[in-house]
Amino acid sequence: MSRLRRLYYALPPALRFAARRLWYAPIDIWESLNGKRDPLTPPSGMIFTGGGGFRKQGSRMVKIFHEQAGLQSQHRVLDVGSGIGRIAVALSSFLDGKGIYEGFDVVPAGVRWCKKHIAARFPHFRFQYIPLANDLYRAEGLPALRFAFPYPDADFDFACVISVFTHMLPGEVTQYLHEISRTLRPGGRCCCTFFLLNAESEQLMPGNPAFAFPYNRGHYRLMDERVQAANVAYEEKWLEGQIGQSGLALEAVHYGYWCGRAKEACLDFQDVIILRK
Repeated sequence: MSRLRRLYYALPPALRFAARRLWYAPIDIWESLNGKRDPLTPPSGMIFTGGGGFRKQGSRMVKIFHEQAGLQSQHRVLDVGSGIGRIAVALSSFLDGKGIYEGFDVVPAGVRWCKKHIAARFPHFRFQYIPLANDLYRAEGLPALRFAFPYPDADFDFACVISVFTHMLPGEVTQYLHEISRTLRPGGRCCCTFFLLNAESEQLMPGNPAFAFPYNRGHYRLMDERVQAANVAYEEKWLEGQIGQSGLALEAVHYGYWCGRAKEACLDFQDVIILRK
């Protein structure tokens, strides 16, 4: 883990957001004064998940959804951990008049931005704030391991969970898999990302010390002991068992380059998993 990341995790959740806003303030002020930022791209200081370009990364993920998981323009889509709209913005030009988007997140500022800038332009896009506990983003909140998604059974054709399970502990992962299974229609698919521990990633990780998981908890490992949700990696076999118990089927795994694999051979930095109801 890099020294800068270690310092960032040492801050309380509220100060992490403030530190990011301060770090990017010169760029955000310049872009605002010069009209260099389009209305569907948030200020860099507000983007609290992901990297590599807000619009570019969102479009790339939607391409993966379509080509690898069968996402169609008329689908009802659930975005678990909608953040500040990276996926939603990309889907706004993909879903047609029959398609519906529902997203929820634990960070109120992200939900507010999405409602103001996305939902106001696209009425078939809806966002909800859910005050769940997560020591990376919130100092307190409701327990995620008992959280029931606020949607009916078999309500969605497609669900995406991007860079969310990588910030959750085992009981929370299990609960969310069951809720995804409950809210997907038969034949529906879910695209989600993980850091998977297997023979190959274990062998490669020592060569990539900037992204290691030194705290071994058995079937999962932590990047930071104080902020457990900072980044979490799971034993692939354990996860396969949880997927089966949830009523979902594992359709495909596309390993990422986070542990040191060749970038050009991977779909994404994280491991991409396709599940089917």
